[in-house]
Amino acid sequence: MSLSHRPPLERIGRRWLSGAQGWADRGRWRGYAFELLMFGIKQGWACLFGGLLLALIVATYLLWPAEVPVARYDFLVIGAVAIQAGMLIFKLESPDEARVILLFHIAGTIMELFKTAHGSWVYPEASVLRIGDVPLFSGFMYAAVGSYIARVQRIFHIRVRDYPPLWMTGALGAAIYLNFFLHHWLPDVRGLLFLMVGVLFGRGWFWFTPDRRRRSMPLLSGYGLVALFIWIAENVGTFARAWTYPGQEAGWEPVSLDKLGSWFLLMIISIVLVSLVHRPEEEPR
Repeated sequence: MSLSHRPPLERIGRRWLSGAQGWADRGRWRGYAFELLMFGIKQGWACLFGGLLLALIVATYLLWPAEVPVARYDFLVIGAVAIQAGMLIFKLESPDEARVILLFHIAGTIMELFKTAHGSWVYPEASVLRIGDVPLFSGFMYAAVGSYIARVQRIFHIRVRDYPPLWMTGALGAAIYLNFFLHHWLPDVRGLLFLMVGVLFGRGWFWFTPDRRRRSMPLLSGYGLVALFIWIAENVGTFARAWTYPGQEAGWEPVSLDKLGSWFLLMIISIVLVSLVHRPEEEPR
């Protein structure tokens, strides 16, 4: 991809990294190291929304003064709205991407209302800007996942091979979403859903550009890695008392590894929603 077609901040960053690029070009292993560096920088840039929101959650947990008349959760709502507005004002997200991120927000808030009513997790602090037991900033955490997926496809110039038909992925995504609700009354079919994910996505690969060369990875590996990092972020969020799970009332404990499976399935829902705006493009053979 030519420099002129890269995102604006990446163009600026590449000018700053021009010296390092020259160093990297003088040896194979240096080239690999620089490519890994660029991969990390671009990943960080792709998750800008989520990174800023998580930083705000941690900062307010550590520094929030008790005498401030505004509730911490309400401030997080204001901060999340400001982050989203900034993403649009500075054209870091397109209007189409913002619309699909709104879908994440709505779908996430509906799930939050249901899950908190059933005691799956709680928001321990008081606030005004909330619906029932759910503070409004919670929807932005789901929106942050949508923002990452939409942006990472554009930033890494992601293309796919052997991607399943959209109607199949849509049906699977709907089944996964419904199971998050229905398993409270009906048998949990999560095992069957994992099997279906493997059947549909097991043959698929995606291609991406960390630096100058195209690289590839199985779709399932990519989804699993993203789910892992979301689980790590979830541990940070619960440590900062953004929400708590049963067993964390008396003090923080690491989030169960069982949640990794839930986040992996949520990744499938996320990919389906983003495909409404960014249709998967075929990598040339």
